[in-house]
Order: sequence, then structure tokens, then C-alpha cells
Amino acid sequence: MSAPQKDKAPLTDRAPLKGRIALVAGATRGAGRGIAVELGAAGATVYVTGRSTRERRSEYDRPETIEDTADLVTEAGGHGIAVPTDHLDPAQVRTLVDRIADEQGRLDVLVNDIWGAENLFAWDAPVWEHDLDKGLRLLRLAVETHAITSHHALPLLLRNPGGLVVEVTDGTAEYNRDTYRVSFFYDLAKTSVLRMAFVLGHELGPRGATAVALTPGWLRSEIMLGHYGVGEDNWREALKTTPHFAISETPRYVGRAVTALATDPEVARRNGQSFSSGGLAQEYGFTDLDGSRPDAWRYLVEVQDAGKPADVTGYR
Repeated sequence: MSAPQKDKAPLTDRAPLKGRIALVAGATRGAGRGIAVELGAAGATVYVTGRSTRERRSEYDRPETIEDTADLVTEAGGHGIAVPTDHLDPAQVRTLVDRIADEQGRLDVLVNDIWGAENLFAWDAPVWEHDLDKGLRLLRLAVETHAITSHHALPLLLRNPGGLVVEVTDGTAEYNRDTYRVSFFYDLAKTSVLRMAFVLGHELGPRGATAVALTPGWLRSEIMLGHYGVGEDNWREALKTTPHFAISETPRYVGRAVTALATDPEVARRNGQSFSSGGLAQEYGFTDLDGSRPDAWRYLVEVQDAGKPADVTGYR
């Protein structure tokens, strides 16, 4: 393989989304932050929401905040606006959307990336052994929040033709259809989000908007890097214990996937479907920050799930 070009620009026009308004719901860290920053890099005004602020942390009790995300959006070339919002509270979501309507008069891109359940699921625990309160809380955070946000935000998005809704999940429809995902509650949550995109596609398509489901691959989020005791600068140290982590990607990669969708004049052809960051990279030509194109879900099927030794040759 030839040496990758570092931080290759994903788009020729460096501000193709200038004048466009986006809401990234659940943008404190991880995929949401990466998506918000890349939309900003494309020139968008991005409202970023979450429960972790500089004044108050969520139950995650982590240092990332929505204000930090907004600053990164602005530094990237867009305009980041942080709005503390608990998306389980319909009144707070309604107030958020009213503010966007008052300040901008439009909404062009809605990214439903709310999750917040990293500490609530148990691996390989059958439903009768899984903590019920945690499982039900997980469903509320991962499913109910998306429904509440869509209910309040979509009328604004439909004011202008060409709106895009991205439902962020874990796994493509094809992969999740045939694969047991972690445990009962986790599997149900991630599959429900996939179905949301399909249903929204039916409801939005005739009204001039598009809905898709999108999954990152093995994400080098702040939480994942912390789990392995590494940072983005030395993440390959984690391969000593988890060799398949070699296929991992930065949160900016899925952000570039969203930007590619948002700038595609023919995105309506994708309505109601599910995609991965790696799959879209092959189609649109964008790269991760290191210039590679990790295709995690194909790798999972063909290498990891097949029980083969870790080897990302041909997959990034």
C-alpha cells in the first residue's frame, strides 16, 4: 500500500454547507462531537446539545462538555452553538427547537445521536439476568429521546425542501439483522434506531426530506480510548491486547460521512436506508484523519467474526 495522505480534505469546496443549519442532538463526545465538528468544517451553523456542561456534568461524570464541542465547531470554520438539553424532557426539546426557529428560521440537518447508556448494559446477559431498571433506562435514553426530538424538530426541518435526518446507531441493518448485539436491551435499542430511519423515510420522503441510519465502525471515542488507557496519539498501543482494534476509526470519520450525505444533491436516493462510515467512504471518497478508509463492518464479518487473525490489509 502507498503511504496515506494525512488529513486529506473530504470535499473540494471547503464550505459547502455555509448558510445551512444543523442540530446534532447528543454532541458532547464521541460520534456526536465528530459529526458536529465536520459539519462545522463544511461551514454549517451547528447547534450542539447534551447534558454535560462546564457547570454541570451528567451521570457519566466525564470532562467533555457541549461548550467544548461548540468551540471545536467554530474553530473548524463553522458556528457552534451549545444548548444544554435533556432530550428525555419534551419541554426542553420544544424550547430548543423554538430557539432554532427564532434565531435561524430553518433547520436543514438533524442528527439524532443521543445515547448516554454506556454504563447501563451488560454483555451477554439474558433479559432475565440483566438489571431491569438499567435496561429500561437504556431504552428511554436510546429510543425515546430520538422520538421526542424528531417529534419537535421535524416540522421545522420540513419548512424547506431537501432536509436530512441522520439516525446514528451501532451496526448496519444487514449486520444487526443476523447478529446478536451484546444483550437484549442493547440489541433492541440499536435495532429500533435503524427502524426509525426506515419509518422516517416513509414519512419524510413524500414531503421533500430524507432520513437515513448511519453507524460508525469501531470508534476511537474518548471513552473507548480511556478504556484501553491510550490517547489518539498512541492508540496503537491497545493492539497489544486487542489486535482487531487496528480497524478502529476516529469520530471525525463518521462526521465526514454525514457531511458527504448533507452535500449530496442526490441524497434522496438513499432515503430510508442504513449505511456505515466505511461504506460511504468508498462511495464518496473521503478519508479518516490519517488518510485511510477503514471499512470496519466488512472487516468484522470477514475477519473478526470469522475467527481469523487480525489483519487490516485491504480494509483500511
